[in-house]
Amino acid sequence: MTDRTATPPLRAVRIAAKCPICEKPGIVQFRPFCSKRCANVDLGRWLKEGYRVATDEAPSEDGGDGAEPGSTRQTG
Repeated sequence: MTDRTATPPLRAVRIAAKCPICEKPGIVQFRPFCSKRCANVDLGRWLKEGYRVATDEAPSEDGGDGAEPGSTRQTG
């Protein structure tokens, strides 16, 4: 049998997250943000499409989602 030393088990350490908008410590109520204001700033950025993934592709000429003009998308 192996003799194990009496070391305490590893514990997960929770690091206090910083607000992604202003970098103040986040609070539980608005996690990960520090306030309702910062949460709304982030929501506004999402709604205005401020967060984008950089690609090498050029935007399409029609500016749409690739569907033919006048056609409807079917989900299924």
